[in-house]
Amino acid sequence: MPSKNRWNQVRPTQYRVIDEFEQSNMAVGEALSRLSGKYRTDEANSTMHMTRERLLQIISRMDSLVGLDGVKEMVRQIFAHVYIQEQRRLARLKTDPLVLHMVFSGNPGTGKTTVARLIAEMFRDCGLLEKGHLVEVERADLVGEYIGHTAQKTRESIQRALGGVLFIDEAYSLARGGNKDFGREAIDCLVKGIEDYRNQFVAIIAGYENEMKYFLSTNPGLPSRFPIHLHFPDYTLSSLIAIARQTAQEHQYKLAPDAEFILRRKIQQALLDASREFSNARFVRNLIEKAIRHQASRLFQRSRVSREELMTLRAEDFREEDVF
Repeated sequence: MPSKNRWNQVRPTQYRVIDEFEQSNMAVGEALSRLSGKYRTDEANSTMHMTRERLLQIISRMDSLVGLDGVKEMVRQIFAHVYIQEQRRLARLKTDPLVLHMVFSGNPGTGKTTVARLIAEMFRDCGLLEKGHLVEVERADLVGEYIGHTAQKTRESIQRALGGVLFIDEAYSLARGGNKDFGREAIDCLVKGIEDYRNQFVAIIAGYENEMKYFLSTNPGLPSRFPIHLHFPDYTLSSLIAIARQTAQEHQYKLAPDAEFILRRKIQQALLDASREFSNARFVRNLIEKAIRHQASRLFQRSRVSREELMTLRAEDFREEDVF
């Protein structure tokens, strides 16, 4: 004979699960797992056990980046919000849903891809993402050549990003072709994918500041799904010199004083040349890479070289034709 009230068969622990879910203190996936009896404590979101000290340790990785003070502060705010929401959940207080999809705006070479990769790793280490890998795509990777092809390509990109971050560079190009362009279909698929795979990946759309503002206005579903905006300003001259030193050190090189003087002059020339788009840190890294090759050619002419000479980039390694 069926029970008069199906709730009579619910155990006290299940009552608590239902109560926490109804008060928005538990995600639907966790609630269903607990009610079905398949939930294991070691499968719980690891932020439940994440200490403030551990989060501060993870956030400190941003300190290795030159400049970007505003970006670093915003990242600290994101992790502070994640931590406090978890503390509220443990205290059985109402929590806000974590929507971590982001807009990165700024000129080329200002650190957008570097920060995206770092955020993916940081989210993994604090338990927000399973894998923490970065999938970089652009318009050609998402937009197909015939009806139905775009949806397939966009879904495949999202599938590859599950557990990590989907980084869409020059995302505004998806909206440039007009209403009949397949780029619009890619935007619609992205919005749907964010809903279908909620909390399973983070999407970051990136591009020039004004173009990204326009892009967000092209689909009513975009602004609310990308609530976090990080602006990447152009680097100052002193920051670019610091990036040059850091890039050289990463390859176990150092800049001689005369080399740094020449490098500074080349960067100033590039900054003043309004006829060309300046690529910020990318420009500096390219100069260092070319100087390393020129140094190799210079030392190759000698029969013996010292360890100090192998490590040192000199003025003659930064050639005039390498400005652009």
